[in-house]
Amino acid sequence: MKKETHINILFLDIGGVLLSDGWDRNSRRAGAKKFHLDHNDMEERHHLNFETYELGKMSLDEYLDRVVFYKKRNFNPDEFKTFMFRQSQPLPQMIALITSLKKDYGLKIAVISNEGRELNEYRIKKFKLNEFIDFFISSSFVNLRKPDATIFRLALDIAQVTPGESIYIDNQPLFVSIAERFGIKGISHTSLQSTRDQLNEFGLNLIPASHE
Repeated sequence: MKKETHINILFLDIGGVLLSDGWDRNSRRAGAKKFHLDHNDMEERHHLNFETYELGKMSLDEYLDRVVFYKKRNFNPDEFKTFMFRQSQPLPQMIALITSLKKDYGLKIAVISNEGRELNEYRIKKFKLNEFIDFFISSSFVNLRKPDATIFRLALDIAQVTPGESIYIDNQPLFVSIAERFGIKGISHTSLQSTRDQLNEFGLNLIPASHE
């Protein structure tokens, strides 16, 4: 039987909540080491281009042309993209938590994330996120990117819920605070148990986890 709650939707980030970050500083450092690239040069080029990629205004091939393949390499783009994709790993306990909440409370689950299109599509397919997530408000799909507050207004409009009916979970406190300014209930995700505890406070009661 569906449990009763005044919460109707969970908005979530992907990186750091359901999966590892897709292409973070540690992944880039590992990539520079594996492919014998100048890490500092790669980082500078990355920061000049990645926001445009996440906004859906540049393809992954264009991003790599500017960041890695602006000169001849002894490896090809497909090899590098394979490495990039393999940096993504699931956080199984968080996925299990969210799927349990969806089942027990009949919640809608939606993503609000900053992700480039090709990485986002790979991660959705690889980890079968669309099996429990109802819709994706990804930066590359909607051409908006956190911390632009407009993306949260768009999420509420698409979901057709009031802020008080919703919770937003993100591992970046800044983004949580922006969501809270709309009246959305915010959870700064730091661990499985802390997020469970905060969900309990919002009336989504779960049996405590035996470990994190």
